[in-house]
Amino acid sequence: MTAPEESYSDALMAAFRHARRWLGSQEERRVGPRLTAAELAPAFGGPLPQDGTPAADVVEYLAERAEPGLMAMPSGRFFGWVIGGTLPAALAADWLVSAWDQNTGLRFATPATAAIEEAAGRWLLELLGLPQEAGAGFTTGATMANFTGLAAARWRLMTDAGWDLDADGLAGGPRIRCFVGEERHDTIDLGLRYLGLGRPTAVPVDRQGRIDPAGLDRALAGTGRGESGGSGHAPLLVCLQAGNLHSGAFDPFREAIAVAKSHGAWVHVDGAFGLWAAAVPELAALTSGMDGADSWGTDAHKTLNVPYDCGIVVVRDALALRAAMGVHTSYLIQEADGPADPFETVPELSRRARGVPVWAALKSLGRDGVADQVRGLVLHARRLAERLAELDGVEVLNDVSYTQVSLAFGDDSTTRAVTARIIADGRVWMSGSRWQDRDILRISVSNWSTDDADTAVAVDAVRDALAAVRG
Repeated sequence: MTAPEESYSDALMAAFRHARRWLGSQEERRVGPRLTAAELAPAFGGPLPQDGTPAADVVEYLAERAEPGLMAMPSGRFFGWVIGGTLPAALAADWLVSAWDQNTGLRFATPATAAIEEAAGRWLLELLGLPQEAGAGFTTGATMANFTGLAAARWRLMTDAGWDLDADGLAGGPRIRCFVGEERHDTIDLGLRYLGLGRPTAVPVDRQGRIDPAGLDRALAGTGRGESGGSGHAPLLVCLQAGNLHSGAFDPFREAIAVAKSHGAWVHVDGAFGLWAAAVPELAALTSGMDGADSWGTDAHKTLNVPYDCGIVVVRDALALRAAMGVHTSYLIQEADGPADPFETVPELSRRARGVPVWAALKSLGRDGVADQVRGLVLHARRLAERLAELDGVEVLNDVSYTQVSLAFGDDSTTRAVTARIIADGRVWMSGSRWQDRDILRISVSNWSTDDADTAVAVDAVRDALAAVRG
């Protein structure tokens, strides 16, 4: 019989060769994929084969035929959406996670990965200046991190209102009123929908998308009293933002949280890519007062640059987090009076040890390295904005305080045409969007490997696309 390590060896070596080739191609390759999903489908589809294929041959086939359809997201010239690259230590750790194949749900069953994730969680609280008593969990991404934080908020608000959410559900209970900025990310609405909390009330924002504390105060004051069983007022939930999708702006946390707390509201912060600004001393003004919130959500596969997928939720009220997410059954062996099991802090009962690459990234960078990495992203975004603003016909629409740059080229049709030209050209990837009733080209600087040469190529690509559209 073939030894297990021999069974894996050829397949793993094939994967290693193709991974090195892929990573080594980033500097020169076109950023966008060369083939569409429809064009690639025949290579992977058809009837299920009757006979099997050796593992190494499967890997060779998969890598060779997938390559034309891969987006060069690890490239320093990828500026689309808000997607980071992958740090070497984090990538290698993620390979180990797959090889270890630990279902990281129980501390008793998977003590190594549970201990690593607990350490990573403590480091994150320290790095970002969040409450040390908080509970932390590793979710699939910011969408589920926000969902989890909001679930903990729902449990606490309903419990404090005298309603047994676990026994009675939402029907007949006090309504939780939710308040968001007009320019919040749509995943906040998605999380509220998943939780059955309905459409939130939108609060006015300024020209950069920052919530207006006075407007929030007026909105909260209009909720009325006497709608809950025990608290004397309606349960209130306020969602703030660290990093606007288009401008990169941060809500005025100190003022907005003070307003929310004066009305007894739970405050959640969506910091998908912006929470990491708290690691940089000179960016302290952006996150000042953010630690006064009750829960926070972020992505590690954005600004920190670990592999997909990895979101992080932090909840000050660790009991509310465990109550909202946990389950107790006879077949799950849990330590009495011990720390929370990993499954008690996330929506999944079964999951990979996605916090291990986070630990590896933090271990490899250290506190100063994380600050330098975030600082570098901000610096390249600002340099890009400055150089692009010098081009005739280019308008930078946002104050570049963080990692986002939003551009317009006169009218909407020209902006759409320039965006399409840039994508077709392939030297860089930048995504179109719509912000404040204008079509825009949005640049997100999120990759640790982006350097001055990459930003120079980006400026040339925008200049050439605009010239081509002008004819």
